[in-house]
Amino acid sequence: MLHHAIRLVMTAMFALPVAVFAADEHANIDDPELTVFDNAEITPGGAMTLVWSDEFDGAALDPQTWFLESGDGSEYSIPGWGNDELQWYLPDNAKIENGKLVITARREQQGSFQYTSARINTRDRFAFRYGRIEARIRLPGGQGLWPAFWMLPQDNAYGGWAASGEIDIIEAVNLDASGSNVIAGSLHFGGVSPNNRFVSHEHVAPGSLTDEFHDYAIEWDSRQIRWYFDGVQYAVADNWFSSAAAFPAPFDRPFYVLFNVAVGGRFPGPPGPTTKFPVSMEVDYVRVYQKEERP
Repeated sequence: MLHHAIRLVMTAMFALPVAVFAADEHANIDDPELTVFDNAEITPGGAMTLVWSDEFDGAALDPQTWFLESGDGSEYSIPGWGNDELQWYLPDNAKIENGKLVITARREQQGSFQYTSARINTRDRFAFRYGRIEARIRLPGGQGLWPAFWMLPQDNAYGGWAASGEIDIIEAVNLDASGSNVIAGSLHFGGVSPNNRFVSHEHVAPGSLTDEFHDYAIEWDSRQIRWYFDGVQYAVADNWFSSAAAFPAPFDRPFYVLFNVAVGGRFPGPPGPTTKFPVSMEVDYVRVYQKEERP
């Protein structure tokens, strides 16, 4: 078992890190250092201070920040990533291009899989509790596509999925096809599967989600999680539980960040004959804020 240094940091005491980029743009490091931000809780409309960001303006993803997944989830005993998904994740499908993170899904053979894509996360590298997280994203469209910006617990303090929680900042299924222009923000909690529960809030977004960039965010505190689209709140959750501890568990522990584009699976269904490949999700930036602490 690897042991990682954990630093609990408040904004006033910590300068934003300068990104260091690996020579190999798809390198993963074996023993990263975990930084955890314990953020001051934000009130709706309150002043905020930036505590962490990735602007994706370097030559490649920083392996001290991002882990690039490979495979179909079998490494974690969840083949198909628990959803019977059809893609094989490849590090090569996540790149920095023109100041943006680009995650590309392709129709191409990889072993027995007919599709490839990418899934990246900050597990064991960066996690935080409370505050606001937002990303500016252009989403991919097409039947059978399932892009997501989401979070999982850094430690499963309350047990396996979903007793320790999952926070979906934005999921979009089959955009510009059967999913029209609908996005969703969700929470997963309760007991270990199959005793899990979830709440999900849909939002019909104005404008094109596949041609234009939009801001997707949550504000998270010990009593509420609020979802925002282009700065406008569209949903709130304040009623969740874990079978292992009292409220506000499981959403009282640090979570790490993920971006991915899934192909197929039980949720979106398989790609259709009109689904175009390759297709990409582009992320302009991801930022985390806490409440501004005035002197």
